[in-house]
Order: sequence, then structure tokens, then C-alpha cells
Amino acid sequence: MTSKELVIKTLEFKNKSGRAPRQLWSLPWAGNHYPEELAAINRDFPGDFEGCNVTYKERAIGRGDQYEVGEFTDDWGSRFINVQKGVHGQVKEPIVPEADENWDDLSKVHFPTEWLSFDIEEANRLCKGNDKFVIAGCCPRPFEQLQFIRTSELLFIDLALKPAGFLKFIKKMHQFYCELLEKWAKTDVDALNMMDDWGTQRGLLIHPDTWVEIFKPLYKDYIDIAHRAGKKMFMHSDGHTLAIYPHLIELGLDAFNSQIFCMGVENLAPFKGKITFWGEVDRQHLLPEGTTKEIQDAIKKVHDTLWQDGGCIAQCEFGVGAKPENVRQVYASWDELTG
Repeated sequence: MTSKELVIKTLEFKNKSGRAPRQLWSLPWAGNHYPEELAAINRDFPGDFEGCNVTYKERAIGRGDQYEVGEFTDDWGSRFINVQKGVHGQVKEPIVPEADENWDDLSKVHFPTEWLSFDIEEANRLCKGNDKFVIAGCCPRPFEQLQFIRTSELLFIDLALKPAGFLKFIKKMHQFYCELLEKWAKTDVDALNMMDDWGTQRGLLIHPDTWVEIFKPLYKDYIDIAHRAGKKMFMHSDGHTLAIYPHLIELGLDAFNSQIFCMGVENLAPFKGKITFWGEVDRQHLLPEGTTKEIQDAIKKVHDTLWQDGGCIAQCEFGVGAKPENVRQVYASWDELTG
């Protein structure tokens, strides 16, 4: 069975004899601190997923390296300040200024239409003959991008007051993301992808009713675009996102990368067999502080609670503070339990 076949069977709850598909996310920090250990993990537990990295005919406006100390400007024009090498920085000043309560001045906001300049045939060549599960090279993130443009504090006020200009901007951003996904849906990739970090340690960053009113319809369109083209849809979100799980399942999301240990693995049991848990392993405590035995026990709990002839992907993030032996144990444990 190829990696592609393994992932599809897992997503469709038909993986009766194969192992759990593997995917390792490694931040530059891991490569800087543990290059040999990272290389060995990738060698011994090769991944089943691959991105589709295309070239663009038009150059976007982004400048700098988002993982280096200093300033980084993204392709929308938002400026990030980073004080730690190997991780992502933060936006300190809005490009839609605080005084502009109706979002009238968008002169500093750049819609990255350059992202549309990739060649579909190039993407198809990258997919052709690839036995791994290929995910598209774009990732709509409306909530986060709004924060980058406005800062989190001001955005929360906008979400409460809902000024007309703000809602108009969301519609325009959504149209751009839909256009981008529609183009990627014409390629031979296996899945489209989206993300937004929605959770705090104990709940959503906004009221669930506001999420349903403003953001659920956006995600519905993104998921529908993928499914109309015969693609799967994957989504990532950090934090405690238990409140939106039923909505994402209703929309037909195929795989959700979320902090399942933050929410309590047992609390996700009602969703077993309804959505694929795209990882992850507790990177707040277990990966940096736990023992390999604790990692082994944690993976067994996930398997026993959420695995149903698939429905789980052995995904893990090798990020700041994580012990390489714990990251390795994640994949060793999944291999012991499946396939």
C-alpha cells in the first residue's frame, strides 16, 4: 500500500490492517538544536505526506525570514517583530490603524494576488507519480490574517461591534481565498488545507455564537470547494476547540489538527469515526517534560479512544523544548499499535 492509499483509507475509516500515517512538523528550532536526531527520525519513520511547492510568476511583497530575529513582512503587508530565532514573531502595530473604526483606509493592506500566478501544469507534474499524499500549497487563515492586519485586541472589538467596513473587508478576503482554493482544486493534489488558531487553554478566543455567525460560513465554502473537486480538506487550529468540533463535522471537514490533550482525549470520544484526528501530541508538557513511557501511554490512550479503522494520523510537532527521544517515541508507539 502506498502512502497515498494509506492516508485515504485512514481518512475514510477503512484502514483495517495498515499503520497510522505519519507526519512530522519540525520548526527550524529543531534543526538548529538537534540536526542529527531530526535527520534520524525522518530516516527511520518516513512521512506519508508531501506539500506541493510551486513557483510563482509574480513576486509577492513579503520580505525577510519569519523565523529569524528581526522584522518580517508578510505578503499582505503586516509587519512582524521576532526576538527568538527558530519561532514565529508577532505583529505589534496594525496596518488598518486603531482610529479607523470602520476599516475605511486599506491603503497598507495588499491582497496577495501573486499567489494566483502559479502554473497548474507545474503543480500536476509535481503530483504525477508521487506515491505520497499531496496537500496543496495554500492555506487560507481568515481569522489569523485579520489579527495580523488589525492586531488581536482591535479585532476583538471589531467582532463585537461589527462595523460595515469590517464586514465588507471579510467578504473581500473570503472571495480572494475562494478564488485561490478554486485554482488549487483544479490541480492533481489530494487535499486542500486551511488553518486558524481558535483556542485558548480553556475555550475559544471568541464566543461560539460569533464563530458560527461570521466564520462557519467561510469554512463551509472552503470545504465545499475541496469536495466538489474530489479533494479532502484538512484544517489546523491550536488551543481548546471542543466547541467547534460538531460544526466542523457537520461541514464535512475530513481531518482536524488540534491540541487534543488540551481538550482531554476522552472528551473527543463522541467524535470517533466522524472526523480524522490529524494528531497531535501534547507539546506543552509531554514532549518537553515527559518520559518516553509517558509518551507511550499517551499514544495508547489516543489509539484506544479515537482509532476506528483509521481516523487518526500520527502527526507530531518537533518544536521549541521538545525532547528528540520523545518525538521518536511518538512514531515508535504508533507503529507498535497499528499495522
